[in-house]
Amino acid sequence: MRPRTSGRGSRLSRSAEFERVYRQGRSIANRNLVLYAFPNASSERPRLGLSVSRKVGGAVERNKVKRLLREAFARAEGGLTPGHDLVVVARPPARELAEREGLAGLDASLAELLTKAGLRAQPAESSETASAERI
Repeated sequence: MRPRTSGRGSRLSRSAEFERVYRQGRSIANRNLVLYAFPNASSERPRLGLSVSRKVGGAVERNKVKRLLREAFARAEGGLTPGHDLVVVARPPARELAEREGLAGLDASLAELLTKAGLRAQPAESSETASAERI
């Protein structure tokens, strides 16, 4: 089992932190997830908070969805712009997606929201591409 890059220090844990992101952040949604994002200049890495209600399922199903969402976030974290607090709310169809497609499904759903929100860091332009465009 490989260790995740995201540790406890990169998570939202206090109720007040969640409230600030909900109230002052902006939201983007798809069928499975809702993403709330709020800029936080004091953190050098994006921080994640998860909200998975009982509507998603029992404790076993909710914990599975949370584990998969944490792993999907850890995969995407390297390409995200720093200094944001994010809260991901799982909708009931997220459980079916997790059962049907597993990590790949939730990874794609989260990646879609991160791209829509403009939170993906732009890759640095390579010198080959830059010179080819000038010609």
